[in-house]
Amino acid sequence: MYGLFSILILITCALLLLVILVQNPKGGGLASTFGDGNQFMGVKKTSDFLEKSTWSLALVLVALTLGSNFAIERTDGLNQSDIIEQVEDSAEDFVPTAAPEAVPTPTKPTSPEAAE
Repeated sequence: MYGLFSILILITCALLLLVILVQNPKGGGLASTFGDGNQFMGVKKTSDFLEKSTWSLALVLVALTLGSNFAIERTDGLNQSDIIEQVEDSAEDFVPTAAPEAVPTPTKPTSPEAAE
């Protein structure tokens, strides 16, 4: 299902890119190609169509992006309580080792008579 959303998002992006590239930033674009004087076959509305299609494709892209979030398969991971239980179980199994016994350190004799 997520693959379908991904393909639809890519198609929408490509169409949106084409519609934006057809437009002229100064308002000419495809509408100025056919001329303002002769309105052959209703070309006067071309800029309105491009603007509406841009907004429509942008809304479709947002809807598909938000909808794809629900199509992602989620694995049943561990929640916080499961993690706490695992830590407590491992803490119960942990047996600390005894500290090594203290080894007496040899002392140096302070006088030569004590060394004998």
